[in-house]
Amino acid sequence: MAAVEKKLFRLTGKVQHYAWGGYSYIPQLLDMPAGKEPAAEYWMGAHPSAPSLIQLNGDTTTLDQLISRQPAAIIGQQVWERFGELPYLFKVLDVKDMLSIQVHPTKAEAEKGFARENEAGIPLGAAHRNYKDANHKPEIMVALSEFWLLHGFLPEDKLAQVLDTVPEFASLKGIYEKESYYGLYKTVMEMPQEQVNSLLRPLAERVLPAYQAGTLPKTDPAFWAGRAIANDPQGADRLDRGIFSIYFFNIVQAQPGEAVFQDAGIPHAYLEGQNIELMANSDNVLRGGLTPKHIDVPELLKHTRFEAVHPQILKGETAASPAEKVYASPAPDFVVSRIALQPGSVYEHTSRAAEILLVLAGEALITGSDRLALRKGQAVFVCSGETYEVSGEALLYKATVPVK
Repeated sequence: MAAVEKKLFRLTGKVQHYAWGGYSYIPQLLDMPAGKEPAAEYWMGAHPSAPSLIQLNGDTTTLDQLISRQPAAIIGQQVWERFGELPYLFKVLDVKDMLSIQVHPTKAEAEKGFARENEAGIPLGAAHRNYKDANHKPEIMVALSEFWLLHGFLPEDKLAQVLDTVPEFASLKGIYEKESYYGLYKTVMEMPQEQVNSLLRPLAERVLPAYQAGTLPKTDPAFWAGRAIANDPQGADRLDRGIFSIYFFNIVQAQPGEAVFQDAGIPHAYLEGQNIELMANSDNVLRGGLTPKHIDVPELLKHTRFEAVHPQILKGETAASPAEKVYASPAPDFVVSRIALQPGSVYEHTSRAAEILLVLAGEALITGSDRLALRKGQAVFVCSGETYEVSGEALLYKATVPVK
């Protein structure tokens, strides 16, 4: 294949139309008309199911095809040797309705699970398949609006208080006292649906009117339980056992520019708002409720971390450039940063791994091996080893790989 001489390219991602998404935020960001389908996510990366488009010498190619020309040179030698691919997927999310409660496996467990399901002959697209690939899926989100999510089990004293004060959970208190988080969660996840309905129906009758009347604050799990019940087409006929988790997990509120990291094994669910999300290049999800999709309870219990979680809100750390804040995490696959440019300021940088930059607001000019004017919603792909500068008045988010 011909060598790639340029190291700076316009990039166009792909909109994903999942049912939980909103209709206006992503179309407005991308300056495109709103459609009849929800626009839930905007993907930027080389994931084989939806690779981004790249402008190359007047032609359009996909990012994975561009990388295949000179993978080590384009994504970086260290990145290529360690991952063998662009190891991250960069997204914008617009969460109108709650996402399913989910847990992601570790890298080692993903490799074993993927091999096991392949050997069993389960098709990759099968609804009951747990492992779509052999990768882990840590992820970090940075709020673009006030953002709400569930994140890990409540600390012991707070969970005990929930079981004390929610009358419908009185029968679960003894289980928690004897068997802690694991026993409590296993009980509600394995509970027959008839018993789920019996426990949750009085709760539904109590919280739904208050939710519909608008009298519940979003800090109250009853608000989200009411929303889950109101939005479920099955209503009180088949109540979703994920409602237990709304009460058992931390409800976290993040303000614009604040971040939360989701590591393997931490149960979580996005509830409402817009965010930037950066994750390992994987689609492995083990679901735990608030969804009509497949739930494999034994596999979920195997990979969930049954421990108290004290949510950490990341504010970002100032980088070499005062315009940039970096959100550090333990993930070796990715790092996200926020670049806020004021008139007259310049962000100067040499990439040590492949980067994607997205303009969230304003206008910017990026100058390196090419010179590209960018407005809100536009993005670029930067190859490893590119020296460039960004000027203008703009807010950008950057995805890359932490290479030392």
